[in-house]
Parts: sequence; structure tokens; C-alpha cells
Amino acid sequence: MRSITFNKHQVKRFAAIAAAVAAAAAVGITAAVTSVGTKAQQRLVPIYSVDRNDNKIAITFDVAWENSNTDELLEMLEEYDAKATFFVTGDFCDRHPEDVTKFSEAGHEIGNHSDAHPHVAQIGVNDLINDTRECSRKIKMLTGKEPTLYRAPYGEYSDNMLTTIDGMGLKTIQWDTDSIDWDKSTTAEDIEKRIMKNTKSGSILLFHNDLENTTKALPSILNQLKKSGYEFVCVSDLIYPDNYTIDANGVQKSVKASIISDEEIEAVLSQYSAQIEAAGITDEEIALAVSAIKSGDLSRLPEKLRPFAQQVINSVDNLSGSTSSDSSGGDNSSESSDDPLK
Repeated sequence: MRSITFNKHQVKRFAAIAAAVAAAAAVGITAAVTSVGTKAQQRLVPIYSVDRNDNKIAITFDVAWENSNTDELLEMLEEYDAKATFFVTGDFCDRHPEDVTKFSEAGHEIGNHSDAHPHVAQIGVNDLINDTRECSRKIKMLTGKEPTLYRAPYGEYSDNMLTTIDGMGLKTIQWDTDSIDWDKSTTAEDIEKRIMKNTKSGSILLFHNDLENTTKALPSILNQLKKSGYEFVCVSDLIYPDNYTIDANGVQKSVKASIISDEEIEAVLSQYSAQIEAAGITDEEIALAVSAIKSGDLSRLPEKLRPFAQQVINSVDNLSGSTSSDSSGGDNSSESSDDPLK
């Protein structure tokens, strides 16, 4: 391997990416390097559930129809000490402003479900911005609070939609446990079975308001979930506000900042500088990844770089351990450099 000399600024800049190459070599994920080098693009996804083991779950309602069961829903939620998130449309705010106020005053969270319930994956960016902004305006007018969460009508999304909504300061929320209560053929018993079968720690449950079978099923569902040890929280209290990644299945996972010493950086660069160059990783990509890894927040990192950066964070402890072993007497550097990406 040819020798390359970096100044201190370059060392710090390249450190995390170099560590990622080393980590990739250790676990056989060279495809991640290739993906970054060829600028492969993965599809963005919203948050479907949260990786956590404390039995917290979030009950959500999409609110776009009428208001026949508002009082019943609020009474049941209060009985089981359950906080929920209601994703309301601006149109519902216009027709039933008192219900939105009731949701909020009862301590529940209000999320943005669009203003006019359009197919958001098919409309232009300006129309999406205007529709979303109008719904948020109406929610704030009724509750005094600016919504921070968004759920797209019909569960539709696209890369452009997610990027636009994120740029507006809203997190897009889907669900991993669907009651299918909107289907008229779904009975209250069906709803109960689906929810109990699919709920797990970190789940986001989807219901709709203004449905008779939902009203029938909810007391038993809440009772069983509570007996099973689940805690009902608003979505904002379930998700991680920062320092997270979202995997291909929409699972939001917490990450922590990696601390890499100068010695580890220099050791990795000396071993893998040629591979970094061969992978075609650009300076801009290096700078983005380094910034995100050092802060421990990958949420703003382009999707194509997240798996790469995540591997650094996941593997830094192993990397540190192998570096320490080499420096304490073991001579593994020549052995590993024979085929560093095997």
C-alpha cells in the first residue's frame, strides 16, 4: 500500500470515513463503500415504529371525517390513562373546531394530517407546502401549539414529499400496527385481534375517528394492552427528537456520538487510505459523514450515507479494541493488510 501523508485537519476530516472502511472490512460490508462511491440512492422512508424496549407505544387517530365519537374516545382514553396523537386535517378544523380544542385540552397531541387531504405524492412542492402550512396554521389557531408531526393522507409518500416536510420542521409518521378499522367489513373483534397480535414495544397504532367498530373495540384493546404492561404515550414522547437513524423498514433507532482518538484515526488512515480513494468517496461526502458521526446525529445526513455512517458508530468499539490490541504487542497489522477488504 502506498504511503499517503495527511495534515492534522485532513486527518480529523477523513477519520470517520476511514473508520467506516475499516469497520466494513471487519464485517464484510464493502457494498456500503461501493454504494457511497457510486452515489447509489436509497429511498427515504418515514417513521413507522421506534426501536425501544420500555413498552412505550403510541395510539394515533387519523381525523378527517365527522365527529360522532369524539366524546366517547376521550372518555375511554381518560379511563385507561392513555395519551394519544390525533392527526387532524385543516378541513376538520374548519368543520369541528370544538373537537380539536377538546383533544388538546385533554392533554392529547395534535398532528398535521394535511389541509384538504390530497394525494401528496402526486402534487407539486409548492402545493404541498401551502396545504401543510394551512393545516398547521389552523391547528395553532385552535390549540395555541404549532404541530411538529405530519401524517400524509392515504399513507402516501415520496422522497420529495419527505424532504419537503422535513424542511418545514415536521417529522413524517406512519404506523406499524394497523387496525384496518376504516374497512366496513372489519368487525370490532377483527380490530382487537389485529392490534393485540401486532403491537410491540415502540409500536405506532393506527385508528380512525367517527367509526362505530373502533368505539366498540377500543375499551378491550386499552384494557388488554395496559394489563400487558404497555404505556400509552404521545408520538412525540415515543420517537427520538434527534441523534437517530431510520432503517429501510421505517424503524427509528437511537444513535450515540462516536469518540475516535487521533491515534485510531492515524492507524486506520495508514491502512485504508488507498481503499478510500478507490471507493470514490468525495470530499463533500466525507465532510457530511464526519460532521454527523461526531455529533451522533445522523437524521440530517443524506439517506445514501446513513448506512455507511451508522456502521462507523456501530463498530467503533470493535475498532478501538483492535487498535489497542495491535499497539500493546500483537502484530496483526501486516496480517490484516494482506487482504484488508476480505
